[in-house]
Amino acid sequence: MIIAANLKTNLTREKTIKYIKEVENFLSKNSISQEVLVFPAISNLTLHVGDVIVGAQNAYPTINGAFTGEIGYEQLEEFAIKTILIGHSERRHIIGETQDALVKKFNFYKNLGFKIVYCVGEPLEVREAGHDKMMGYISKQYEGIDTSYENLIIAYEPVWAIGTGLTPTSGDIVAIHKELKEKSSAPLLYGGSVKVTNAKEVLALDGVDGILVGSAALYVEHFCTMCEYAQSLEK
Repeated sequence: MIIAANLKTNLTREKTIKYIKEVENFLSKNSISQEVLVFPAISNLTLHVGDVIVGAQNAYPTINGAFTGEIGYEQLEEFAIKTILIGHSERRHIIGETQDALVKKFNFYKNLGFKIVYCVGEPLEVREAGHDKMMGYISKQYEGIDTSYENLIIAYEPVWAIGTGLTPTSGDIVAIHKELKEKSSAPLLYGGSVKVTNAKEVLALDGVDGILVGSAALYVEHFCTMCEYAQSLEK
């Protein structure tokens, strides 16, 4: 399974390096063989050799250039970063990234052979509009995306559940993962208020290949426990 931590705009560089080392030591000590990804804040990217895969939360589709406030492949290459998070709901709904922009970013980093964690999901008003409208909304997030890309991981994140403590029922998660599996054979993660108290239950569900953890991952001991849960379930 795949266990991913999105640290968002949190922690300092010093704290992030300590975090990654603690996770690395835990994986080694406990013989965790699951795939573990950590996405630190951009300023905290670090060259790390080990079982923990460090990825970028965002990057512009360029090698380098005049793109103030952005980073490109040249900056990622310095830290041997070959994994990127694309399409997270906060990038879509707060930053305002369009599907066209995400497709350009996806294709750029796909062509460089990156492992891409591509996020899809719906806000509350769309979910409440009914199943057909919800699936239509999510389907549009697949437009222009190569769903057969060999280094693709998809993360389903119900936007209304992120940071709210609310989660869909187990039945809801299984049902939508089943539908999304029909769109792509890529590993499918669940993200949306995943925390140490519900992670084991979520990981055990049919169609769930891992989890994308946000704020709950800031507690390194909690994130390590989630990695341990994944190992114990070993699908």
